[in-house]
This record gives sequence, structure tokens and C-alpha cells, in this order.
Amino acid sequence: MRTRWLAAAALLALSGCESLSYYAQAMSGQLELIRRAQPLGEWIARPSTPPELRRRLELAARMREFATRELELPDNGSYRSYAELGRPYAVWNVFAAPEFSVQPVESCFPVAGCVAYRGFFGREGAESYAAKQRGAGLDVFEYGVPAYSTLGWFDDPLLSTFIRYPESELARLMFHELAHQVAYVKGDTTFNESFAVTVEDEGVRRWLTSEGRGGELAQFREAQARKHELLALIEDARARLARLYAEPLAPEAMRVAKRTEFARLAERYAVLKARWRGYAGFDPLMREPNNALLASVSAYAHLVPAFRRELATVHGDLGAFYARVKALSRLPKAARDAVLSSDLSARRESRSPTP
Repeated sequence: MRTRWLAAAALLALSGCESLSYYAQAMSGQLELIRRAQPLGEWIARPSTPPELRRRLELAARMREFATRELELPDNGSYRSYAELGRPYAVWNVFAAPEFSVQPVESCFPVAGCVAYRGFFGREGAESYAAKQRGAGLDVFEYGVPAYSTLGWFDDPLLSTFIRYPESELARLMFHELAHQVAYVKGDTTFNESFAVTVEDEGVRRWLTSEGRGGELAQFREAQARKHELLALIEDARARLARLYAEPLAPEAMRVAKRTEFARLAERYAVLKARWRGYAGFDPLMREPNNALLASVSAYAHLVPAFRRELATVHGDLGAFYARVKALSRLPKAARDAVLSSDLSARRESRSPTP
């Protein structure tokens, strides 16, 4: 059991920090979360549970059964308990990238491999780490995370940090985190997150359809369309900057060119907002974009079109899709990337207008 707990500290995908203090905060944070979690049935039956919270827990319980029955996601104890945390986020993640690179600085640890970020159960720890990275001349992006996956090592509970989210967002988050228990590749954040995003999108669509919520499904699709437009914009900016950083420019000239590219990104984002009739939900994200932000977004978006094509290939059969993804996960990274790159190319060609 002791070995399992020590491995779990690394498995949280929160960091690869070599210091004992880092692992201590990871373990204490996870243990505190487990201590607070209680079965959903107890929360629902308890007279002191506020009526609105009881309704949300009942809704989450139905979503959880749907996840197993209809989405073929793992049937275990995850999201069958609930914990009040008394803070806005479960953890705070920090992405860092060099001044002239859009590749994130990775943190590595024994069980989960290398990840593109480092996370903390307390905001102060995240801010301290972020300040050190800025002091070293790195671009930094820090943000709060409502939930994370222990990859099946523990029964992840529902949390107060997201239980009151709008219905589609609650479903999206649960399906995403459960997807990490289906397939996970050590050291390949983009593969893992893009797969989970694909599952969450398909899962929410099926959930709202099954509930007969046509209006909410239309709103979800509109929101997803906005998100994918923004992701495409960021991916384009990241590609442009990657080409720029490969140029043999002097540092000052590179900084000028970098500022120009980020100004261009801001202008293109303003055009998007105008098309969205002023929707400003992404403004906090886009207020001060930098290399680290671009790296973080790419981790969650870059391979989503490839995974969608894999799902389409099996005509939406999720069990078959998961089998294909697991087979991909067992390939060496170069071979896996080659398959998914082929999917990306094929998807782009299918979208291209016929001459």
C-alpha cells in the first residue's frame, strides 16, 4: 500500500519536481481530497444537504450511469462520491516555455512520464513557481483547474469546484476525466488531452440528445464552434511563431518580430469577436497571450481532428474507437504521430473545396 501511495503522488500528473516539498504538497493535497469525499447516496439522503446541491448531485449520478452505459467509459467508483473543497479550484497548473519557443518546458516523474505543465494544490505554490520561471526569462501561463484525473489509481470524486457548472459543462468535464482512464500515454500530453477532448465533445452531444435537449444542444454546438475557431486561430499563431523562432535572428530583432506576431493574433481575435457578436468569454485567456499559453492550448487541441477522424472511421462506435486509440497508445511515439498526422492531413483534404 505504501508503494501505491508513493506512486500516486507522481501519477497525479501535477509535476516532476525533484524536491521533497513538492511531493509532500501533492500527497497531502490528494489525501485531503480523499478524506473529504463521501458517497453520493449519503449526500443526497442527508437532510442538511441544500436542495440545489442535491439536485446537482442527482443529475451528476445520472450522467455517471450514462457514461458507463452509453459511452462505454470505465465502470468504477470515480464520480460516485462528492467532496466540498472550500476553494475555487482543485489545483493550479503552470505552463512555461522559453522566450523563443512554443514548446513547453516539461516536468518528468517515474509513473506518468513527462507532462507539459506543473501543478499545485495551493495557489501560493503555483504563483511562487510561476514567479521563478518568469525570473528565469520564461513565458508563463498559470490557471486554475476544477478537476484532474488520477488515471484510475483512486476513485476521483465530484468536487464543489465544478458541481454547479452548467449541465453541458458538468457532463463535459466528467466525460473528459473518465476518458483519461481509458487511454493514457506516458510523456505524451497532446495525445492524452486531445483524445479526452474528443470523448467529451461526443459524450456531451449524445447526453443532450438522449435528454431531448435540442435547444441546449444547439447552444453547446455554437459554443463548441466558437472554441474551435479560437483554437484554430491559436494553432495558426503557434505555427507562425515556430517558423519565426527557427530563423537565425539576433535576440532584439526576434523580440520585435515576436511582438508583431502577438499583435497580429490580437487583431485576428478581435475580428473573431466581432463575428461572434461581441462574445467575450475568451477575453481572460487572450488578455496577455504568450508562448506558454499557446503551448497549453495546443496540448488540448492539436490532435482533436485526427481523433475525430478515427471515430468517424468506425462510424461512431465508441468501443471500437477506444480499441483503436489503445492500439495507437502502444506504438512508439514516432509511429503514433505518423498515423495521427495522416489523419490530420486527410481531414484537411476532406475539408478543402473541390477545384
